[in-house]
Amino acid sequence: MIRTMTDADGSRVLEIYKMGLDSRNATFEINVPLWSIWDTKHLAHSRFVYENNGLILGWIALTPVSSREIYQGVAEVSVYLDPSAFKKGIGSQLMDRVIQSSESHNIWTLYSSIFPENKGTVKLHEKFNFRLIGFREKIAKLDGVWRNTLLLERRSKIVGID
Repeated sequence: MIRTMTDADGSRVLEIYKMGLDSRNATFEINVPLWSIWDTKHLAHSRFVYENNGLILGWIALTPVSSREIYQGVAEVSVYLDPSAFKKGIGSQLMDRVIQSSESHNIWTLYSSIFPENKGTVKLHEKFNFRLIGFREKIAKLDGVWRNTLLLERRSKIVGID
């Protein structure tokens, strides 16, 4: 089931985040932050976990892309799954829920930066009408290797359409 993330979920959320870091295909980050730091970086709304039999198998949350007021309706999506939960529709359920929630909180654009090799995440975003808006070549190094990223965005059809 999907439910709102709570502070009590912090250790499991960070454990799943570490699984993504360890894969070297989820993010340029290499260190897991303290929960207090993770918590302040992400928006207070639109945070969800997928829980099955008391175990969190995935999470999704939004981060503001800018502190400038003009961009308050633009947020970056982070979605992470325990590898045991891959290809079970959990990512889709989380994405559906965060899109609904983001729109109810006046977010008009969702954005993601994804390694091209992370094909499952690219497919997930495409399924929810994220479109490719850019390609960043050798944008940063991970483990001493230059990596590229794809930039994808989804524009709401109900928020900010005037």
